[in-house]
Amino acid sequence: MSSRLLDPPAKSAAAVPGRTPAVIRLLVLATFVVILNETILINAIPRLMGALNITEQTAQWLSTAFMLTMAAVIPITGWFLQRVSTRRAYATAMGLFLLGTALATVAPSFELLLGARIIQASGTAVMMPLLMTTLMQVVPESDRGRVMGNVTLAISVAPAMGPAISGVILHFGSWRLLFAVVLPIAAVITWSGLKQLKNIGEPQFSTVDWFSVVTAAVGFGGLVYGLSRFEGGDVRVAAAIVAAGLAIIAVFVFRQLSLQKRGAPLMDLRTLRHRTYTVALILMSVSFMAMLGSMILLPLYLQNVRELSPLETGLLVMPGGLAMGLLGPTVGRLFDRFGGRVLVIPGAIGSMIALAGFTQVTMTMPYWQLLGLHALLMVSLAATFTPVFTLGLGAVPPQLYSHGSSILSTLQQVSAAIGTALVITVMGARADALKSAGVTEALADLDGMRLAFIIGAVLSVVVVVTALLLPARADNAAEPEGPQPAKPAETP
Repeated sequence: MSSRLLDPPAKSAAAVPGRTPAVIRLLVLATFVVILNETILINAIPRLMGALNITEQTAQWLSTAFMLTMAAVIPITGWFLQRVSTRRAYATAMGLFLLGTALATVAPSFELLLGARIIQASGTAVMMPLLMTTLMQVVPESDRGRVMGNVTLAISVAPAMGPAISGVILHFGSWRLLFAVVLPIAAVITWSGLKQLKNIGEPQFSTVDWFSVVTAAVGFGGLVYGLSRFEGGDVRVAAAIVAAGLAIIAVFVFRQLSLQKRGAPLMDLRTLRHRTYTVALILMSVSFMAMLGSMILLPLYLQNVRELSPLETGLLVMPGGLAMGLLGPTVGRLFDRFGGRVLVIPGAIGSMIALAGFTQVTMTMPYWQLLGLHALLMVSLAATFTPVFTLGLGAVPPQLYSHGSSILSTLQQVSAAIGTALVITVMGARADALKSAGVTEALADLDGMRLAFIIGAVLSVVVVVTALLLPARADNAAEPEGPQPAKPAETP
């Protein structure tokens, strides 16, 4: 597409109070579709093994590679979003996603399907920070909670709904149907977005530090890869890869601190000087660890211990995911009216109660009780995520919005990998120990899952404690809480 089609003059960031700007509605819809694909293949692993003649470990790479790519690309988006227009960023993200989805639909081999997933993930990695950055630019502070509630649908509900939706689709056809259904929907959204989307703000030209690009990709990608190796792999090798990833991330951080003195970092870490943002980042990261850990454990329990089908499993967890999405806007309105603490603290306590309930799973726990615990967890997380995102990004100055959302999105991916690795490692170690002691496989697996759920419950206690440190309202977070290296904002 020509530059003139993608880069018309930027529009004013003014918005009508009480109404969600059209640009945000478009980006929320697009983000929901692309993030949904992060977890949509979880229930398709058995089908893929048979159709492509691959092992379970090989098939898992279709989900692992998606997460790896997200972790490697997202750190670069803070710089990218400052450099290009809103429409160009949108066209890049959706163009990559469409290309990857089309290739996945017709991929004749595992290798091509893996490449298609990597292309899909590259587009998804741009969409998440683009949505958050644009929201902070166009939505008045007094209205951000309500609008951020809609964003919760895309960021939090989509990965939770992925396994449920895929379970239903797989009931009617092959694994290719998962991509064939998404492709026309994504194409219509892309066309509608390019037709209606206006540029927000002005791009800022800046050079890119390729050393930072490489260290970010290798460091964050290596960390997530190492964490994924804990599942069914050599623990010592996985730990060595994690350590190497952390070392490279440390090099990346020092490089950014050096580049900040010249005003050209790839990821601006000055966002961390704002206390509310840093507290929100910690709370969100630990919450995602607990949520993703439970998302992995519950389907394993339902299918391996209770012997439910993927469709039955998807239908059982669907009400919780739907409740989370439907409550998002309501939570946002409550945040605008009453502030964050009245939502985050009860939400954190509700998550702790739900995860504590899951530690009591048995071979015969009633399904209604499992459904109720899952719904409580999802509703509690809905009450937590919207205020946390709003307060966190509201704490940084406008010129750091793109970097703040980039760091937030990167930590989501890393937290998901840590949460998954943690519960799988704990569950596997406990189950193996009991099996070697003569306990039956079913009871050993069940006890391993209980211990893993205890890890989630302990993490939720950290969430409760961190929630007490957040301010009540976004306007309390608007003032910087640390040394200010940036110039003061000019009065419009």
